[in-house]
Amino acid sequence: MTESSGGAVPNRDDSDPNKDQEEGVKITDKRRIDPVTGKMRKPAGGPASEPAAGGPASEPASEPADPDNSASDLTVEELLREESEIDSQIGELTNDIQRLTAEYANYRKRVDRDREVSAEMAVATVLNELLPVLDDVQRARQHDELNGAFKTVGERLEAVTGKLGLERFGEAGDVFDPEQHEALTHSEGEGHAEPVCTQIYEPGYRFKGRVVRPARVAVSE
Repeated sequence: MTESSGGAVPNRDDSDPNKDQEEGVKITDKRRIDPVTGKMRKPAGGPASEPAAGGPASEPASEPADPDNSASDLTVEELLREESEIDSQIGELTNDIQRLTAEYANYRKRVDRDREVSAEMAVATVLNELLPVLDDVQRARQHDELNGAFKTVGERLEAVTGKLGLERFGEAGDVFDPEQHEALTHSEGEGHAEPVCTQIYEPGYRFKGRVVRPARVAVSE
């Protein structure tokens, strides 16, 4: 230590080289990724530690609500009411299905019936056009002129029309029926209790139970 007029001044020791380094700028690396390893660095505080003994404990996590527990909150009356409503809806749907099924069944029956009637009408129209030909075959048979190729064709025609449902009727001695016979001549005094067909001019024909053409006859009483 040297003395001066102004008082004592402490000696400065410049001989220690580490003194400047200790008093230099300090740099802290705060990067989250280690540039050497490429891994994440742990935070400076480290993982959260458990609370010390005697310290405030963390609150336990609340358990998720159980959706099934909501059903237990319903009363017996509410459950019965819901069940009754479900049964009512099921009953209404069942009635709707039954009604639709019945309507469809009726529709199918109506369509099938109309289709059958249309087919019968078409066949009846064709058969009605063939009646004059059948009359010619019948006259030729009565006059013994049904022979050869004409006989074969006539018999085949009668067989085909019979398979289609055409039925011939009208014989001498039948009781006169105005719904099935057409009287071309009429005579009285024969002593019959009721009108009788005495002669058949043209036979009648039925198709599927309906009279296609009445028999044309001579009637006597």
